[in-house]
Amino acid sequence: MPISVHALAHRPLTAAAVAELVALPTVPAPDDDDAMAAEMQRRGWSWEHEMVCDSARTGYGHILCTEGYEPFGHPDARHFLVFGELYPVDPYDDRMANRPWLERILDHWQQLPGWSGRRACTDQDCEAVLTEAAHAVTEHLGSGPERTVSSTAAGATGPPLTHRVWRTPTHALVLGPAADNGPYGYLTHLQLSLTPLTCGPDLPPAEDEDGLTAWINAHVDW
Repeated sequence: MPISVHALAHRPLTAAAVAELVALPTVPAPDDDDAMAAEMQRRGWSWEHEMVCDSARTGYGHILCTEGYEPFGHPDARHFLVFGELYPVDPYDDRMANRPWLERILDHWQQLPGWSGRRACTDQDCEAVLTEAAHAVTEHLGSGPERTVSSTAAGATGPPLTHRVWRTPTHALVLGPAADNGPYGYLTHLQLSLTPLTCGPDLPPAEDEDGLTAWINAHVDW
């Protein structure tokens, strides 16, 4: 099988990390900066400004980006939990001019506490990471995904990878690749999105792949 990814870094997703993410919209919002700092310390969180702009590193070691930069108590905000980062092969970069500095960025990802990395892998290696993460989501929610589709939704670069969709009464959870909208858009996140169901129309039927792609796009980015 040909190499499709120059480098992959990830930290396994756990059911406990999923439970924390799902609870964020309903926990009390801190009253001020001091209360926010206390809540961050209690959870073992820290602010993160290098791996993803204006994000937080959770106590489970993943990177969380939240709409409005307020992670707690905002049910209308979108939350994106990044548990993997990959540098896909660019077929148009014949001289691989970007490879040295992009691999350095992946080195930074895999050096985060609890993260690991590998070089020269395939889409199946990425799928294995996503499958493991899907088990964690299923373990917490108690059921498997409502939809599973292999697509290039969410504008992510690299090989088509699987998206899986779950829903709670108020939110959508979408597991899969997503565009890295940070300072280095050549990379791709592997993330679990928690977004209000109101971001798009009702979930399309499984046979409507175009509709599912549009629905995923509406729920995994802003």
